[in-house]
Amino acid sequence: MVGCLKLVGTGTWDTARLAAALAARDRAALGLNAPAQGLYFVEATYPNSREES
Repeated sequence: MVGCLKLVGTGTWDTARLAAALAARDRAALGLNAPAQGLYFVEATYPNSREES
């Protein structure tokens, strides 16, 4: 996904091509894979529904 957004951001792809690649639901339709370096999940926080009621 990140690689495809890069292609849109650099003007190589337009948004219609990105939409078509996502709609294909096939990794072969995607244009670029970003390396798995530097991106990582840090934390998820959820509101306590009991306190907000």
